[in-house]
Parts: sequence; C-alpha cells; structure tokens
Amino acid sequence: MSKLSGAQILLRMLKEEGVDTIFGYPGGVVLDIYDELARTDLRHILVRHEQGAVHAADAYARTTGNVGVCLVTSGPGATNTVTGIATAYMDSIPIVVFTGQVPTKLIGNDAFQEVDIVGITRPCTKHNYLVKDVRDLAKTIKEAFHIARSGRPGPVLVDLPKDVSIGKTTFKLPDDVQLRSYNPTYVPNRKQLKKAMDLIQKAEKPLIFSGGGVILSRAHKELTELACANQIPVTSTLMGLGGFPGNESLWMGMPGMHGTYRANMAISECDLMIAVGVRFDDRVTGKTDEFAPKAKIVQIDIDPTSIQKNVQVHVPVVGDCKISLELLNQMISQNNDMKNFATAHDEWLDRIENWKLTTPLAYEQKDVIKPQFVIEKLFELTKGEAIITTEVGQNQMWAAQYYHFNEPGRFISSGGLGTMGFGLPAAVGAQVAAPDKLVVDIAGDGSIQMNIQEMATAVQYNLPVKIVILNNGFLGMVRQWQQLFYDKCYSSTKFQHTPDFVKLAEAYGAVGLRATKPGEVEKVLKEGLACNKAVIMDFVVEPEECVYPMVPAGAPISNMLLV
Repeated sequence: MSKLSGAQILLRMLKEEGVDTIFGYPGGVVLDIYDELARTDLRHILVRHEQGAVHAADAYARTTGNVGVCLVTSGPGATNTVTGIATAYMDSIPIVVFTGQVPTKLIGNDAFQEVDIVGITRPCTKHNYLVKDVRDLAKTIKEAFHIARSGRPGPVLVDLPKDVSIGKTTFKLPDDVQLRSYNPTYVPNRKQLKKAMDLIQKAEKPLIFSGGGVILSRAHKELTELACANQIPVTSTLMGLGGFPGNESLWMGMPGMHGTYRANMAISECDLMIAVGVRFDDRVTGKTDEFAPKAKIVQIDIDPTSIQKNVQVHVPVVGDCKISLELLNQMISQNNDMKNFATAHDEWLDRIENWKLTTPLAYEQKDVIKPQFVIEKLFELTKGEAIITTEVGQNQMWAAQYYHFNEPGRFISSGGLGTMGFGLPAAVGAQVAAPDKLVVDIAGDGSIQMNIQEMATAVQYNLPVKIVILNNGFLGMVRQWQQLFYDKCYSSTKFQHTPDFVKLAEAYGAVGLRATKPGEVEKVLKEGLACNKAVIMDFVVEPEECVYPMVPAGAPISNMLLV
C-alpha cells in the first residue's frame, strides 16, 4: 500500500468530509499543502486577510448548513484568525480552521513565525488540536469535523507542524468517531416534554422565544407548526431571525435592547415562555431579575450548560431543537384537552396587536435620507428574497428591524461577539455558497473599512455582492450612546476623513454608486441590484439618527426609550 504525505492526507480527508471549498491565505509552512491543493478539484478562495477567510467560512457554513473550512499559515497568519474563530464560537457556527505551525522540533524555541495558537484559541474554540505525528492526522481531522458539526456546533482548530505536512504514512480511512466524554443528547426526555405540554395547556398568555438553535438545527418548520397550530405569538433573537416567517401575523419582531415595543412588553407580561435554542443573552434579557417576571419558562436546548445559565427555568428540556419540537407537536396533536387551546387566548393576541398598532417601529422621512428608509426600500425591491449579511452597529439593528426574514439562512450577522468587519467577508462566503442568490451586505461607513480589502476577493472571483453603506460620518452606535448618556461628548467617534466609496469601488474594479437625497435612493438601489458585478452603494444618511426603541444597559426590557 502506497504512503501519502500529511498534505495529501489532509486533502483526502477534506474530500471524505464532503468539503468542496476552502477559504485561505498561503504562507511558508503550508506550501506543501498548497502544492498538493493545486492538483485537486477542491475550490480555494484566496482572501486578502486571514480574518476574512474565517468570516467567509463562517458565512459559508451558515448558508449551506455544512462545515466551513479555512487554511492559513503559522504565526501572524494564525493569530489573524482569532477574531473570526471567536465570532463563530459565540454564534455556535461549525467551522474547522487549519493553521500551519513550525516543525515539531522547533516548537518552544521562538522560531520564526512560531506562536502557540492552540493555547491562544483554547478559550474560543469548541476543541483544538496540535498534531505531532502524521499517523494521527486522518483520525484527528475526522474528530475535528465530528465535533464541529455535532451537538451545539462550534469552531475547531487543527494546528499542523510543517514536518507533519511533509511526513508520510500509510493511509487508512479512520473508523467512526467514538469519544467517551462527548455524547450530545439529541432525543429529549418525554417526561420533560409532557411537563412543557401541561404548562402550554394551562397558559393564558403564552409566547415562543426562538433563537439561533432553531436555525442551526433546521427546526423552523416545527417551530412554525407549534406557533400556528396553537396560535402562540413568536419573538426571536437576532441570531434566530428567519426561524419564524416575518410575514406571519403571530410574529412580534425581535426583543431586547433594540427590540420592538410589542415583543418586550409581551415578554414582560406573558405567563408562559417557550424558549427554543436561546441562551438568554444580556442584550435580550436586560435586567435579568425583571425578565419575564410573571412567566413559567420552558427551555429547549441541546447544550445543557446553556440551561439555567442566565435565568431561572421551570422545565428544562435537553435535546435537539428539531427533534424536541417534532415530539412536542405530536404530543399536543394527540391530546384532546388541547383542541380548544388555540382560541383560548384571543384577548392576549388582541393585546399584542394593540401594542403593535399604538407603538410601531416608526421614523419620519424628510429632506435627508433616513437609514431606515434605505432598508425598507431594499426590502421592497428584493421582496425579502436576498441573503442579508451585516456589519455591526446601527446598520445591523436597522437591518434586523426593517428587513423581514421569512426563512432561515437569509440573515447572516455577528451576534454574540459583535464583530465589526464581519459583513463583507461574510457576503463573499455566502455568495460562494449560493452563487445564484442575491447577497447584500448592509454596512456602516466605519465597519466596512475594517475588512474592505475583501472587495478584491469579490472582484477576483466574479462574486456580484452588493454593499449598502449607511454613511453617517460617525461610529454610529457608539455616537448614539454618547448622545444619550454622555451629554453629546462625541469623543473619537466622528470621522474627520472618510474615503470616497464610489472611487474606492472603482479602484477595486467594482461599481460605485451614491445617493445623497431621498429621491435618489430607489434609483441607486435598482441600478446596483441589477448589476452583475460587485457594487458599493453609498447612501449619505442623517448623521445623528438613533436606533429606537432602546433599553438602557442594566434596565428591564419594559423600560424602553422610544424617541
């Protein structure tokens, strides 16, 4: 039996795991891998910065449901991935990051471009490996993919010393992964589901609170069935947008710091909360001891460490969201006592509708372009069919509020870490994953500049991504806090110089467009969306517009600033 090098084994195992695309950036200690890569049919997307590679792999995973993969060199190549890895970790995204490393005999000697990337990333990976023997490589890669995609997904890092990449061994496909200390629970305890059903039956003011776990487990149909069959209103975290159709009458919008009035008030008044795939992040709960104060809480999550972590839960259900909701729906449909439940809380639904009508999301479009107007026009023109990536800040919140998502995989954003510079490389990854779909990055003029170099990647690979910049001349969200809580002391948040984004787009070989008046918004959007090239659309918007509602830090979510 012929022997294979570590580089050959790596690429063979990637094929075995169903990988067809790698996002990466070459360097000295991974040259043997790149040399072999040129002889395969694996697609490699050359990014312009290693952080961009991880964000693109992250968005590729969110779009396809498969594990995203990136490959970088040692030292600074490896450390440049850390922000992307932490982003994926916070949002539970399955990626595997391969980093080059100096030869094993030089590890610990402060060799050129040596860094302990395993130690650095231990707090922000689901697991990581330093491979010291080429004979262990195939098994390690199989384990890495298994860990990344199973249970609560997350990033896994595999560090590859150069001598492991060039060393040879007899290749044999590894056996199925068996890890004694790692066995996620997929099928929930039926007794716990029965307790949940009993609470649903007794509830007068129930609501469903869904999160990113619904998206990751592809449980959107089961969630929609639970809500619609029983007429239970739904709110969702930022990461859960698209898990329930935004055009359904039961949809209340996003809750939390910048959530809708009706969602926050419903949480504050409900007597039952069915929480599915959420971890009760502080941006959602506000003051935790006043979060859902009148409610019994059922929490369904595959990660037992997420249950009871931030709020008290009355019925914990450990299991996969899709499987758990399937079983719960079956139990409810077979229970004769539940047949009249859907009409038993019409008064509750009427109250929510009144909140929606009396305190809707609102703005007034006058002489200067309002950012909300741009998002609404974008939604109108795309009919909600685009994949939307975002940067982080006001642009992200306006996208969540004014663009409506009817299915999963349409909203791709950095939730837990709040990573500026995420949106453009994420748009690249999403467009690679879905070449026939319209992909739009909603950005701010500050955040877009953090990874603007990935415009070159988009142009090189003919990726027709669209960037909508809400250009207010500020670090908008930070400025908003300074306006509201620091007496308008705009310390280091106003840009004294911003590039001409139209010329910048043209310099990259893309198309640049600009709107400075409300009447130009629709024309620019139509022209940009119709173009078959990468496009930057620069919308000069109201400089001091704020995102409302807003819950001050540490306050209960019922205490909202509305204007």
